[in-house]
Amino acid sequence: MLKHGIVYLIGAGPGDPGLFTIRGKKLLEKSAVVIYDRLISQEILNYANKEAELIYVGKASGNHALPQEQINALLVQKAEEGKNVARLKGGDPFVFGRGGEEALYLREHGIAFEIVPGITSAIAVPAYAGIPVTHREATSSFAVITGHEKPSKAVSSIQWDKISTGIGTLVFLMGVENLEFIIANLLAAGRSQDTPVALIRRGTYPDQEIITGTLKDIVAKVKKADFQPPAIIVVGDTVSLRNDLQWRENKTLWGAKILVTRARAQASSLLERISDQGGAAIEFPSIEIVKEPDLSALRSAFSKINNYDWIIFTSVNAVDIFLEELRSNNLDIRRLLGVKICAIGPATFARLAERGLLADVVPPEYLAEGIIKELGARIKPGDSILLPRAEGARKILPEKLQERGAIVDEVILYRTVTTSHINQSLMDEIRQGLVDYITFTSSSTVTNFVKIIGTEYITNFNSRVKVACIGPITAQTARENGFTVDIMPDQYTIDALFNSIVQDFKSGGKHI
Repeated sequence: MLKHGIVYLIGAGPGDPGLFTIRGKKLLEKSAVVIYDRLISQEILNYANKEAELIYVGKASGNHALPQEQINALLVQKAEEGKNVARLKGGDPFVFGRGGEEALYLREHGIAFEIVPGITSAIAVPAYAGIPVTHREATSSFAVITGHEKPSKAVSSIQWDKISTGIGTLVFLMGVENLEFIIANLLAAGRSQDTPVALIRRGTYPDQEIITGTLKDIVAKVKKADFQPPAIIVVGDTVSLRNDLQWRENKTLWGAKILVTRARAQASSLLERISDQGGAAIEFPSIEIVKEPDLSALRSAFSKINNYDWIIFTSVNAVDIFLEELRSNNLDIRRLLGVKICAIGPATFARLAERGLLADVVPPEYLAEGIIKELGARIKPGDSILLPRAEGARKILPEKLQERGAIVDEVILYRTVTTSHINQSLMDEIRQGLVDYITFTSSSTVTNFVKIIGTEYITNFNSRVKVACIGPITAQTARENGFTVDIMPDQYTIDALFNSIVQDFKSGGKHI
């Protein structure tokens, strides 16, 4: 048994969290310490164990949070404390990632390590721009070269005379600041001035930018566009294939920035759909779901569950907590034999089905009014109804059911609270209205979002950002808080909300 912990040197890939490896995710989830570099996305960091210690050691040009020597020492220190350490590095650890240095230092100090390769930006970023690094009709070779070499060096470590004409595609990492030096050396060593060149900034991210030219004119184009680092440089004939092979820019939501305010546990499907269509899905949960600490009322309902004629589930959260508590009380769904089930909305119906329960009734209108209308002819005076739901939910449902003579036991399972995890830098961007759309999927997402950003910023939203609400109740809350509601689908579902945003964007509805 190891006395010390183990250090995992993990390549986090080029930026898009979808390119993070399964192995990397698995090790990140179980590590006690996460030591991460600059440009590691928040989505990847979210995979870390909630109890893990996160330590930022990122390096920007001329500004290192920690020198490499101190990073090495930190890895050893944490491992000697008996902790498993995830060392997250952009791209691949062994492609200009100094992973070899860290591994050698760990070996010298008797610390076990594992290398987890990552997808290097040298290949992934050009691919996301529609540029292959090799192509049978253009070139069968490519080289990855540092763009950091200083022009003031007396002797270059790069053999310009060999690479300039001897390699088909050249990929320079982080070389924007040295662009003129790189181009001058390539031309001096014999590369044709008509050779195509591309600079790709924020590659694999939804806001990636690309500028193309030739060795002859690329410097002037970059200056004119004020094209800023970080970016990679691709030199070679395969760059000309971009016109035919670009694919990201062809996606439906390419260029759209869409803010998702749902609780993190519920937001994944909407975030994925936005990303799949090329949009920038910005996760900014305004609420957290908190289970009610005292569930004695639910346990009491379990003890007489067969006395109920109906159970009405109004949300996925209610389904999850109800069935988790049922199981924790040594009961299972067989206890619900003979009890009719009503589900509000297709998502709630689907979650019940996943857990082995098929709802008897799903009202076509996904509101309390829809339930009352649908159940009106089915509920008889004296029917006993269990209503497990959130604290603060609208009172119209139990009141109208009681008016029809039903006996309603309302049991509070959870509440929504303002999130305690706020990304400050992202909040500053939001306050400036630097997004295209903001999505609200419940009244609580609206009210808690306002608490986070402040009412004084809402006017700016109305002039710059489109507000999309899932249904009329949420839209009403948004208006009461000063928002102008631009989008509300006919059906009150996530799918319909997403499709409405797509249609609006396709019609040119973007504000910024």
